[in-house]
Amino acid sequence: MVSFPSLVGALHQRGVRFVLIGVWGANFHAPDASAVFTTLDYDLFLPPEADNVLEAWRVCDDLGLSLRAGAEPLATPRDHLLAAAVVEHCAVVRATAVSGLTVDLTVVMTAFDFEQVWNERRTFLVDEIEVPVARLSHIIRSKAAAGREKDRLFLAIHAEALRQMLDGDEE
Repeated sequence: MVSFPSLVGALHQRGVRFVLIGVWGANFHAPDASAVFTTLDYDLFLPPEADNVLEAWRVCDDLGLSLRAGAEPLATPRDHLLAAAVVEHCAVVRATAVSGLTVDLTVVMTAFDFEQVWNERRTFLVDEIEVPVARLSHIIRSKAAAGREKDRLFLAIHAEALRQMLDGDEE
């Protein structure tokens, strides 16, 4: 069974750069389990580099995850040309496992470029695996800048909890 820590470990072994963002990224900043937010998927922010994206797909393939772009299976051959097109169009590729693990691979984090988020990331340990996570302040600013209804709702509902969590996320 593929778990999030096993995917992260495999990505590290293959030299794939990524940062966990989104609601699961925010959860890593929670002081305890009572402050964890519900979400169905993990979001991994990758640098907009075709070689890195391609290697992430290869890791997913090796672990038996299915890859989709939108409603369609990710095309084959999964090569540098396809990865470059995904980067150019800022497409999200979703990796899913039969175990229920769902991970969105994206080269976009609204209001931030990868290097800034990478350079200011925090690292958390899960099952002895290092998970690079965006700063909570970056996650919140990105959700606010994205302007999507689901992000506005998340920020409004959890405003007080996020404010308290930000105290530990010094700029």
